[in-house]
Amino acid sequence: MKCPFCADPNTQVTDTRENEDGDVVRRRRRCPKCDKRFTTYERIDLKMPHIVKRNGSRTEFDHTKLAGSMKLALRKRPVTIDAVDAAVDRIEARLLSLGEQEVPSEKIGELVMKELKKLDKVAYIRFASVYRNFADVDEFSDLIREVQPRSRRSKPAKPGQESGHDLFGG
Repeated sequence: MKCPFCADPNTQVTDTRENEDGDVVRRRRRCPKCDKRFTTYERIDLKMPHIVKRNGSRTEFDHTKLAGSMKLALRKRPVTIDAVDAAVDRIEARLLSLGEQEVPSEKIGELVMKELKKLDKVAYIRFASVYRNFADVDEFSDLIREVQPRSRRSKPAKPGQESGHDLFGG
């Protein structure tokens, strides 16, 4: 490592420490020529795959954009920022584990929907309605039935019986 003060290439490591997560190494260094000390950090540099959009164009993966789209779906929902960050981290880890240089945007959309479904059903439906470009109300109904617990799904009323519910929840 070159000294930032005198540019001498022969510096010495005096102390090495890892952070708690083990993903960053901090090194204290000393330059024998000018006797100045400085700190360097060593981090893993993982290359995220490029995203292939539906129109065929390619773009770099953008962590901020991914987190932003999830936060938009989760707007005014009772989900913590830490939970969103953890979900984004899981999506990134999954993309890295694929080992691909390019990933279709549809794959990312599916991963986002999977994470949102675990975090918040309303956010999942919000995101899915935009992502899947719903054409009619029936598609919303199908998705809502998919996320409702089985015990809450309404059973069809027998002929001649009222379901007990009206449009206003009565």
